[in-house]
Amino acid sequence: MQKVFSFGFWNFIASRILRNRILIIIILLGITVFLGFQWKHMQFSFSEANLLPDDAPINQQYAEFEEKFGSDGNVIMIATDDPDLFTPENFKAWAKLADTLSTFPEIKSVIGIHNLQKLEKLEDPKRFEMEPILDSNTVSEEEIESYGENLFTDYPFYDGLIFNSESRTVQTVAYMKDSLVNAKGRKIFIMDKFLPLIESFKEENSIEIHVSGMPYIRTLNSQNIVDEIQWFVLSALLVTSLIFFFFFRSFRATLISMLTVIIGVMWAFGFIGLLGFEITVLTAVIPPLIIIIGIPNCIFLINKYQHEIKLHGNQAKSLQRVITKIGNATLMTNVTTASGFATFIFTQSELLKEFGILASINIIAIFILSLLIIPIIYSYMPRPQDKHLRHLGKQWIEGFVEWIVKMVKHRRVTIYFTSVAVLVLSVIGIFNIKISGSILEDMPQSADFFQDIKFFEEKFDGVLPLEIMIDTKRPNGVTKLSTLKKMDALKSEIKDIEELSSPVSIVNLAKYAKQAFYNNNPKYYQLPTSQEQTFMSPYIKSMDNMENGISSYVDSTGQFARMTMFMKDVTTEEISRIEEKLLPEISKIFPEERYEVTMTGKALVYQKGTHYLVDNLIISLSLAILLIALFMAWMFRSFRMILISLIPNLLPLLMTAGMMGFIGVPIKPSTILVFSIAFGISVDDTIHFLAKYRQELKSNHWKIKRSVYPALRETTVSMFYTSIVLFFGFSVFMISSFGGTVALGGLVSATLLFAMLANLLLLPSLLLSLERSIANQKTMKEPQIKIIDTDDDEDDNDEK
Repeated sequence: MQKVFSFGFWNFIASRILRNRILIIIILLGITVFLGFQWKHMQFSFSEANLLPDDAPINQQYAEFEEKFGSDGNVIMIATDDPDLFTPENFKAWAKLADTLSTFPEIKSVIGIHNLQKLEKLEDPKRFEMEPILDSNTVSEEEIESYGENLFTDYPFYDGLIFNSESRTVQTVAYMKDSLVNAKGRKIFIMDKFLPLIESFKEENSIEIHVSGMPYIRTLNSQNIVDEIQWFVLSALLVTSLIFFFFFRSFRATLISMLTVIIGVMWAFGFIGLLGFEITVLTAVIPPLIIIIGIPNCIFLINKYQHEIKLHGNQAKSLQRVITKIGNATLMTNVTTASGFATFIFTQSELLKEFGILASINIIAIFILSLLIIPIIYSYMPRPQDKHLRHLGKQWIEGFVEWIVKMVKHRRVTIYFTSVAVLVLSVIGIFNIKISGSILEDMPQSADFFQDIKFFEEKFDGVLPLEIMIDTKRPNGVTKLSTLKKMDALKSEIKDIEELSSPVSIVNLAKYAKQAFYNNNPKYYQLPTSQEQTFMSPYIKSMDNMENGISSYVDSTGQFARMTMFMKDVTTEEISRIEEKLLPEISKIFPEERYEVTMTGKALVYQKGTHYLVDNLIISLSLAILLIALFMAWMFRSFRMILISLIPNLLPLLMTAGMMGFIGVPIKPSTILVFSIAFGISVDDTIHFLAKYRQELKSNHWKIKRSVYPALRETTVSMFYTSIVLFFGFSVFMISSFGGTVALGGLVSATLLFAMLANLLLLPSLLLSLERSIANQKTMKEPQIKIIDTDDDEDDNDEK
């Protein structure tokens, strides 16, 4: 390891690169072609992001529920509150839509007002049978009108399930086959069959309809992610190339940089396919992220090459020095950035692990591509002309450099006062941060399907499935009247919670059975007494074999029951409040020694996963800070210098966290990456400055003042260029229709801008103010691994 970062090592690497240009080009071309063929293995995620490890208790509870009752997210709903629905023409069109939907092999059943059935009590033998309420093909106009009036009063069993009696809204409910809910077939069905059917219905009829349900929502949301990837990549390329050209005013420098990052993006997609990872909300960020991180590499390398050309005009020597002097610092910055992302590998979340693996691999890959492609291409091109070098002496950038130097030299008290004020305000803001983990929160709120979600929340109290599973701990315990009464008592408690719909369970069937027993008189829609249950026993037994009867709400042993409800789009805080209200009532109604009751469902699992991510954020960020601290310890062998180098990078993170608290951006799966991403990238500026500062210290015999200002003047331009590119690069994410991605882009951009100012103003100020405690060779003993002095001339003879 001692030789890996030495001048001799990088001099050897430079000579090998420049002497084997053709071979390296062939190898890079071969790797690119190979990874290009891996694109065919890319696939998009068809299931919700599982933020929790598989062995988490709530995951195991959900898996147990699915094993007994199947998927809870297989319902597609089509609703309308059109007052003209109960006319012959509209009613038949509505029925035809549902009947057509039921013919698709992906759908196992469809229930709507056109095919509702009622329980009929029959004798000899005593039994209940399901019979159609009306024949939708032969009914007259009068019968349809009468049906429309009686439907909302005579059939309370379907209230909340097929219609809302208060708003007189009706819906058709289609149940997808469980095997397709988390498979590619769901997307094919929704995009190729279901959507064309809905569009055709809208064109042919004047009925205003609304569509929702988790299969539908998830498919359209996933398609939006797919559509946005290409726009992110193109926008990132456009924005970074324009900024790059603005700084360098060179078409060829811009094209070389763009070629480098485009190959990096091709590799990023190839690695996704090669490793067999799915494209999720997180992994979709990686290709544009590689562009944004790759451009600074290009800036440092090209800027150094042009500086060398301007200094002595020797192209061969300039290319050699680019690799030997910038290669070392660029490797360090890319390794630290990759390490920041790699900390996610140590979490227990598969989603974060995959993101960490892909991000760290691709960051190292873009470093290798930059180090190889840029010097090799320039070696085949003529020496840059004066017009290509004019940007190096621009007055406005020189003015910015002098302003930075003046602030550090004369206004350090102002810098410290501002930093302390920012810290105090940030801490206040941090205490206002909220945690949120809603599945729907980050979806594009301007999309039609999101507006439909709001319609269903108003009319049917939500679309997010929530389940309560009751284990009676004995076979057939569910059908006991005592259990039914307990479930009915719990139902009453749930009805008082505004965010939840009224649950559907075997209790509804039991009440409907009593109504049927009394000749379908709706006033008897209630639980039977023990005496009535005895009389009704032969009738109830006949319901066991009914399709979508008792088996939908009770498992085959009769030991487990489910209570199905829907939930509005609520925050993690509101979920906790619901649990605080509901769980004590559950414990009171269902004694723990006789029953085991669990709340589950995909929406709840996702909400719980957010808290897990917060814990993992703390772990991953702590690991990243530890890695940077170790690097600084290796570089300076001084505990004081570790603290000094970390302060300018931690302050922007605290500032961003405080800003989130003040403007109301919650901690959630989409914004939780802000801190690790920003810290991993912002520390690059610290490394570039301190590496140059370390070189100046060696040249100036450990004199702080004589080292800080030259280091500040040389690194400010590159740090400013890269920070501006990063700022506008991450701002690209703000064009997203996903709220979380917008917040991610805005927060990372702001953090990196703060970090640039902290590294240019606060870091050198601390070095100067603490000069007496750190400026001696004993506390800053030279490490065994040498840092290259970019100003010495010991390598003047290292031409190609």
